Amino acid sequence: MRRSDGGYVTAEAAVVLPSLVLFGMALLWGLMAAAAQIQCVDAARAGARSAARSDPSSAAVAAARSAAPAGARIDVEHRGDLVRVRVEARAAGPGPLAVRVSGEAVALAEETVR
Repeated sequence: MRRSDGGYVTAEAAVVLPSLVLFGMALLWGLMAAAAQIQCVDAARAGARSAARSDPSSAAVAAARSAAPAGARIDVEHRGDLVRVRVEARAAGPGPLAVRVSGEAVALAEETVR
């Protein structure tokens, strides 16, 4: 008596292919979240550099907004000789997978540097 293994390949493919698609989507989501995090850090640095040059706060926010992800919230805080810029945004993702990412940068105001 001879057994046929022809149906097993179809069953295994039906289980493996959705798993591979789900893994690929998770990998893509993670890369998008990491890219949004890097954009927030870059935007905070740009805003801090602008504010450290004694530019108005609106110019520092504009500099940060140009590098920030869409819909980011930008805060500029002057504390003594230091300028702190914080950028927060939501990384793309469906429903609860849309995580909040942020970046923060601190710079010393230029007029105090000698």
